[in-house]
Amino acid sequence: MSDLTLPTTAKAVTFSAYGEPDELRLTDTAVPQPGPGQVLLRVSAAAVNALDWKLRRGFMQGIFPVTFPHVPGLEAAGTVVALGPGVDSWQLGDEVLGLALAAYAEYAVADAATLAARPADLPVETAGGLPVVADTAVRGLRLLNLKPGETLLIHGAAGAVGTLAVQFAVEDGVRVIGTAGERDQQALRELGATPVLYGDGVIDRVRAAAAGEPVVAVLHTSGDGVLADSVALVGGPDRVVTIAAAQEAGPLGVTFTSGGTTETAVEGLSRALSLHAAGTLSAPVRTTLPLADAAAAQRLSEQGGGRGKIVLLP
Repeated sequence: MSDLTLPTTAKAVTFSAYGEPDELRLTDTAVPQPGPGQVLLRVSAAAVNALDWKLRRGFMQGIFPVTFPHVPGLEAAGTVVALGPGVDSWQLGDEVLGLALAAYAEYAVADAATLAARPADLPVETAGGLPVVADTAVRGLRLLNLKPGETLLIHGAAGAVGTLAVQFAVEDGVRVIGTAGERDQQALRELGATPVLYGDGVIDRVRAAAAGEPVVAVLHTSGDGVLADSVALVGGPDRVVTIAAAQEAGPLGVTFTSGGTTETAVEGLSRALSLHAAGTLSAPVRTTLPLADAAAAQRLSEQGGGRGKIVLLP
């Protein structure tokens, strides 16, 4: 249902073959129609995630096969411009954020149940980068089943997922030790974590930071070659979770998690927006780029090293 005049075609970023970022093209595509339980968004901001370029390179063919031409994107902030059958939770003109497939576009479809209202004082670029990291942080912490007072190690704690996971864990009364580069140490302190430098000798530095308290769980969001030592640190793989090292995880018995549920998506956004309402949310945006520069955005994402989300603005 829509009382708004919508175009039949609009701009979207597509790729029609696996390969380099230059495979991404800004093209005219048909405006999608929302199905039952879905809404159509006029996209205001769509964030770049590592899965986007891994799909483009063909790394995920066995897990997430795509049909060409494929429109990347997993999340967006935008305006509700059409309602699918059975949707009564949103109205036309509502400003929302949430998971949305094919979000590198001027218009994208999203499941109504996974969306949250965007507060007027939350910038669209911040909102566009929240849904995936909030869902992932909640999912990882749930799998670790932490209790107040326990000590958690987060590898890549200054990254987009790590930053939210630190905030959620600290809010739950968990003691957090987080690995990060030199320039991000103070940012982690401000979030309530104990920072340690990543790199050679990191586990020894973690033990020193723990000051005799056992590290009982590990959330690995980035970093190469640290899972085996993390398993040894906590005494087994049962409470080690990775979102970034599927191949390394399997032989070690470590849980690899990818892809959430409506429940974790809703909880993640609820928690993030509660932090925003309290004035304490930290969700950095690394840079914003126009939709036409999606190739440059994915190059930046592949290079890594920056703090915060890369966000496309249609």
